[in-house]
Amino acid sequence: MQSWRAGRQAWPGSRASAANTFFIELQKIGIYGGTFDPVHHAHLILARLALERFALERIVFVPTRLSPHKNASVATPEARLQMLCSAIEGEAQFEVDDCELQREPPSYTIDTVEKLRQKYQDAHLFLLIGDDNLAGLPSWRSFEDLRHMVTFIVLQRAFTPVAHEYLSVDRRIDISATEIRNRIASGRSIQYLVPRSVEQIIRTRGLYREVAK
Repeated sequence: MQSWRAGRQAWPGSRASAANTFFIELQKIGIYGGTFDPVHHAHLILARLALERFALERIVFVPTRLSPHKNASVATPEARLQMLCSAIEGEAQFEVDDCELQREPPSYTIDTVEKLRQKYQDAHLFLLIGDDNLAGLPSWRSFEDLRHMVTFIVLQRAFTPVAHEYLSVDRRIDISATEIRNRIASGRSIQYLVPRSVEQIIRTRGLYREVAK
């Protein structure tokens, strides 16, 4: 049996060939959106766990320009993109797509999924979301369409697990971008909370020094 990324064909002599069957093995692509202000080790660890647990081929990180459900980011889109790209450098199964940064805000998930469906045709898309988004999920733009376009993977953020019907990564890592920004603003170390390359960008650009949110 010979296989391809996009498909797999059963050759003569196999059980499937008796029925002259051809079937497609879909790519499994994870989409992980967020402000990443800044990206930190919890983002990367949870992405890796999702990739391994659900046998995804890759995780696509999508930095948000302006989420309709959150305040504006502190760092500029360009700075957040730079940090994210540096954080995943060398990770063959991680990539960044800046489609939301190229669109006018706000950034709606349904628009991003439509865009990535065009990019990854015939792929099975998985959408990674935090459990803190579950309560408001039905209010997301075109949610009924969205839930038929993707499979949700819920990442644990709350101290108490939130009941839901979706796939999940049941591991909570107590690191937050808010904590990191507060530590920088108060002159404390962020070593071990973010990749070294991200810490270097923050220092070089003087990010978050006067902001504590």
